[in-house]
Amino acid sequence: MSESDGFEDFHWMFDMLHHIDVGLVVLNANYEVHLWNSFMENHSGISSSIAKGQALLSLFPDIDPNWFNQKLDNVLKLKTPIFVSWEQHPNTFPFKSYRPITGIADKMYQNVMIRPVSSPDGTIKQLCLVVYDVTDIAVNKMALSTANSRLQRLASAISK
Repeated sequence: MSESDGFEDFHWMFDMLHHIDVGLVVLNANYEVHLWNSFMENHSGISSSIAKGQALLSLFPDIDPNWFNQKLDNVLKLKTPIFVSWEQHPNTFPFKSYRPITGIADKMYQNVMIRPVSSPDGTIKQLCLVVYDVTDIAVNKMALSTANSRLQRLASAISK
């Protein structure tokens, strides 16, 4: 493999990660942004050039720092990924729903995977956050739950 092949592989992989339809954020051990892909740019309104080098919580002051730092600290200490479900924490990042006409949610519901990133020497010096938009799933599950509650009340009223 030539040096140019390696560069081309790196380029297309980086381009793919930048434009994938999930949020990708890489943080250092001080929780400062090193990578901020286009999903994060588009939904936060913060460009990668502004986000890079900033503390993540300074970009999102509405995120509960105690809750969020505990999650990040656990990943660093335990060196194992954690998963934050929309059912535990509906909107980790305060993004608006990007389907204001067809969507019925005001905010984007998210699942977030926080993974340790090992360095070549095996130490964990970075974290990767993968943010999935699960708004459709969340809205459908809540609608199903509401319908089941109504059916249960109707069945209860009929049986009396």
